[in-house]
Amino acid sequence: MACSEWCTSTEIMRIDMKRSVSSILLTVLLIILAIGAIPAGLSLIIDPTGAGIGLPLSTLEFSPFRNFLVPGLFLFLILGLFPVVIVYGLLSQKQLAWFNRINPDKKEHWALAYSFYAGLILILWISTQLLMGVTHDILHFAYTLLGILIVILSKLSATRS
Repeated sequence: MACSEWCTSTEIMRIDMKRSVSSILLTVLLIILAIGAIPAGLSLIIDPTGAGIGLPLSTLEFSPFRNFLVPGLFLFLILGLFPVVIVYGLLSQKQLAWFNRINPDKKEHWALAYSFYAGLILILWISTQLLMGVTHDILHFAYTLLGILIVILSKLSATRS
């Protein structure tokens, strides 16, 4: 549904009005995920001690990591940049060959399939943190809920239309 050449503001508004509420909400939730993960991941990459965001190294006591570099890379790349790419796909509706090739669900647009996986990855990320003994707080609940909503919205028929 993208404009082939230059779009007027009226044409852009008309395109946006055709998007379902669930599609818009899915896009917003993925943006929220990226906004949270990119700076946190960057901070952990730059300072793997976790001091930059107030995480003590003792948080990793029951994990296989001795510092936050690997978790920071995961946050930045998988829960940060990956959702940005998904948002691009949802908004542009472009069929990118590489993403289509590795899309296991060929019946739906790659961005919708990857939205589902991003939600699952987020839920697993938070669950893994809790299993490793990280004390839980309101952020764990909020991000688990965010992951659940992303999974549900990515599978709604209204989002797919």
